[in-house]
Amino acid sequence: MTAKPKLCYFRGRGRMESIRWLLAAAGVEFEEEFIETREQYEKLQKDGRLLFGQVPLVEIDGMTLTQTRAILSYLAAKYNLYGKDLKETVRIDMYTDGTQDLMTMIMMAALKPPEEKEENIALIVMKAKTRYFPAFEKILKEHGEDFLVGNKLSWADIQLLEAVLMVEELKASVLSDFPLLKVVCYFPTKPRTKGIETKTEIRCASTSISKKLKKTVLKTIILFLLLSFS
Repeated sequence: MTAKPKLCYFRGRGRMESIRWLLAAAGVEFEEEFIETREQYEKLQKDGRLLFGQVPLVEIDGMTLTQTRAILSYLAAKYNLYGKDLKETVRIDMYTDGTQDLMTMIMMAALKPPEEKEENIALIVMKAKTRYFPAFEKILKEHGEDFLVGNKLSWADIQLLEAVLMVEELKASVLSDFPLLKVVCYFPTKPRTKGIETKTEIRCASTSISKKLKKTVLKTIILFLLLSFS
């Protein structure tokens, strides 16, 4: 029996969350090891498991992988979520880079002083509505499919759904002006690839994980920064 992928990260969403989403989309069960003390983190470094001294860390297929982008690229390719050729792959890369920019802004917002929180959230929502979501609405309109690339689910679709839900946590009505995004993100889409879940199933599986971790996100980010720069 093939061993389940093992994920090692702080007890929070952070940069591991997109990895959880991708595995959930592929219908792959995984195990998690949470870093909760400085000693755990230092042991990972001492054992040489953190190539650049950072997490996420994923053990899969006999490999120990670090660096979020590399892990996501590997998983997308392994589970047939990375396009059928180079032209599709580069589009998937382009779209996931765009959504990652938006998601990073949201993750970093947790570090802002309380007095700046409302203003920062308003700025993120504004950028989502004027820069990112219009771009994806246009892509869907021009492509004429329920998917961003080709005619089946890809990493780009999964990460877009994750980004949309993150922004909706800030402002629930953010998709009101984007009918195609609303349809794609909230109406079930039949899977076109064996083993791949529908978008509704992905959303349910991933958000159930997220709810368990949501309360510890700020503490996780602070711990990450303390360990990274100490």
